[in-house]
Amino acid sequence: MATTLKDQHDSNDSSIIRTSEITKTVSTSEGHLQILQPISFQVKTGESVAIVGASGSGKSTLLSLLAGLDEVSSGEIWLDNVSLHDLDEEGRAQLRGAKVGFIFQSFMLVQSLTALENIMLPAEIADLRDPSGKAKKILEQVGLAHRAHHYPNQLSGGEQQRVAIARAFIGQPKILFADEPTGNLDAANSHKIEDLLFNLNKEQGTTLVLVTHDETLAAKCDRQLVMQAGTLTEKNKITADYSREAG
Repeated sequence: MATTLKDQHDSNDSSIIRTSEITKTVSTSEGHLQILQPISFQVKTGESVAIVGASGSGKSTLLSLLAGLDEVSSGEIWLDNVSLHDLDEEGRAQLRGAKVGFIFQSFMLVQSLTALENIMLPAEIADLRDPSGKAKKILEQVGLAHRAHHYPNQLSGGEQQRVAIARAFIGQPKILFADEPTGNLDAANSHKIEDLLFNLNKEQGTTLVLVTHDETLAAKCDRQLVMQAGTLTEKNKITADYSREAG
C-alpha cells in the first residue's frame, strides 16, 4: 500500500513540489530491485524539509528523482506546477537551470576554475546579466570575498562547501536540493554551513529540501520526513503512532 504524505493544502495551492505514487525500480543480476515504494507527498513554497533515514534507505535516490537527475519508474513529479513526466532530458535540464539549485556532499567544484569562476558558471550558462557582479556579491555573503581568486585545492572543506552553496544560490532558485551538505565537514564548519543555508533560504524565500544524517541540521527544518526501506513517513506521525501504541 502506498505511503501518502499530504499537508493541509490542496495540490493546486502553494505546493511547489508534488509527487504522486512515484516508484523506482532497477535491474540487477538477480532480477528487479524496488528502491522506492509508491510515494506521494507535497512541499510548500518556502518550506524547509529534511529527509532522514539509514544509509541505503533510498534518500539520495528520491532527491535525484525530485531534481530530475533521474527518472521515476512510475508515478509523476511536479516542480512549480511543471510535470517532469512531460519533459525530455533537455527540458529537465532547462527546468533545473531556471528553478533548481543543487548542493552535493562532495562539493563538485570545477578544479580548474577559481572560487569566483565556479560561482559564475551557472549564471553564465543561464545567460544572467552581470554574472561577475552577482558572483562577487554572493561570495561576500558567504564570507569568502578574500578567497575569490583561489582554486578549490587552495580552499578548506568548509570553504569549498560555502563556494558550492554560493554557486547553488546565484540564480536565486525557487527550490534548493542538498545531499548531505555537512557530511564531509567537522562540527565547527557544519554549524557555519547550517546557518548559511537557512539564512539564504529565508532571504531568498527558497524552498529547501535536504538529505542528511545530521540530527541538528534536520531539527532546524520545518518538517522531517523519514525514509525507511523505500517508504516515506512524517516523523511526527511516527512519534504519534508510537505514543498511541505505548499508551
